[in-house]
Amino acid sequence: MKVTITKQCMGDRNCNDLCPEVFAYDEDDLLSKVKVDPIPGHLENIVRQAADECGADAIIIEE
Repeated sequence: MKVTITKQCMGDRNCNDLCPEVFAYDEDDLLSKVKVDPIPGHLENIVRQAADECGADAIIIEE
């Protein structure tokens, strides 16, 4: 699984709270970033949850 965050990110940090192992907040850009690629298998479900809960639909998952 590969994950990207688009420029639609609102910076609400929900994904960072759900899965800090994968998502980090960039204070300079005021957006979340993906820290690991590819996503480790044991984190795939929580990353899917973060994508589902993203209010801006900014998390794109590629299987």
